[in-house]
Amino acid sequence: MRWNLRLTAANKGIWKASELQRSMAEHGLVISAGKMSGLWSGQPVSLKLEDLDVICVVLCCEIGDLLIPEPEKVPRPGEETGQQAAAAASAAPVVVPRRRDGRSLPPM
Repeated sequence: MRWNLRLTAANKGIWKASELQRSMAEHGLVISAGKMSGLWSGQPVSLKLEDLDVICVVLCCEIGDLLIPEPEKVPRPGEETGQQAAAAASAAPVVVPRRRDGRSLPPM
């Protein structure tokens, strides 16, 4: 999921985090400056569903305006991600030197 708060707010004429924070407080959602900064600047780690309700009311938007699905980022069974493919390619097989009779050589 991609968090789309800033663009949604800008489409409603809200250009500053402090403006949105003030409007949310008027609707009963009082949040700290630090949490507001996280909501405004990045992708929130967690967010209460009740808080999403308030944000949607303040911005007169739908949840789909704030959360943009990114299904292409979900790994599918049988597909390797870029990291998995790189790890598999870099994992060289371990070759253990052996004597002609099949016993391993002592470590050096």
